[in-house]
Amino acid sequence: MASIDCSPDLAAVDPELQELLAQLTAYTFTDADLGPVRAAEEAPLPVRFSPADAVRSWAEEVILHDRVVPVRITRPAAAPGEAPLPVLVWAHGGGYVLGAPSTDQPLVDHWASAVECLVVSVGYRLAPEATGTSAVEDCYATLRWAAENAGRLNADSDRLAVGGESAGGGLAAALALMVRDRGEHELRFQYLDEPMLDDRTVTRAVPNPHTGKFVWTPEANRFGWQSLLGPDTTPGAPGIPAYLAAARAEDVAGLPATYIDVGTLDLFLEEGVEYARRLLAAGVPVELHVYPGAFHGYWVAQESLVSRRHLSHAVDFMRRFFGLPAVY
Repeated sequence: MASIDCSPDLAAVDPELQELLAQLTAYTFTDADLGPVRAAEEAPLPVRFSPADAVRSWAEEVILHDRVVPVRITRPAAAPGEAPLPVLVWAHGGGYVLGAPSTDQPLVDHWASAVECLVVSVGYRLAPEATGTSAVEDCYATLRWAAENAGRLNADSDRLAVGGESAGGGLAAALALMVRDRGEHELRFQYLDEPMLDDRTVTRAVPNPHTGKFVWTPEANRFGWQSLLGPDTTPGAPGIPAYLAAARAEDVAGLPATYIDVGTLDLFLEEGVEYARRLLAAGVPVELHVYPGAFHGYWVAQESLVSRRHLSHAVDFMRRFFGLPAVY
């Protein structure tokens, strides 16, 4: 891990986020050091966006013929009435190489309690051990499992959605494409939180000089994409399928309503805004938030105005497209 020391760039950071930034390090990777980094990343973030007793959470397994996908179910502790809850299938962040359902648990707890939904967090396979579409297929299998087990879970299989943060946002976008193409289910929305969508950011000819200085850097991004694609495919190469990098999709028509947020200092700024533009051009309802002075993972600064605005905007969007009354 390399410490952050980019003084000329600090002036661009939202003042409320600078304390958090001082506690963070930029990710650096080698194949040899993934074990310790993974162990650290599996610990839940040391923040809480909702009271601990606001939700109930437990582990389950999606049993397939060739593998088992671990999942974590989270629901409001006091679910409103006996009505089935809408379902959000959630993919955690971690650059496709790190993380577990526990990583995003504070965020998941907030979605369950504030949105009033059932969240199914996917323990998808990580790269580089599992390359190609392994992770998104795990997410699809979990979506199907959630729909098939809706009665037991007291869930509403007619109100399904997908979401994720960072690499999880990229997986959610790829999953939405897969759901559209396979035609087995319909989604109410896709929620893409600072999503990792486009391998071509690795090979961009003229990088944005203002993005990717903090936390998730171009070097980390190259490692993540190369790990996902495998040793025989180079990020930026022609022909990479959209189920690996959703921004590669030639046709984005017919996708569900979409929420995208990203910070102006995030390496994923351009790819997130461009994906939103393409969705809008295809007639997809899109809510896009670009937060000034925010770097990748800014929302961990739970007391900052930008983090609170992010949570408020996200909850409002999810409730609206789940057909629930506004709470803000």
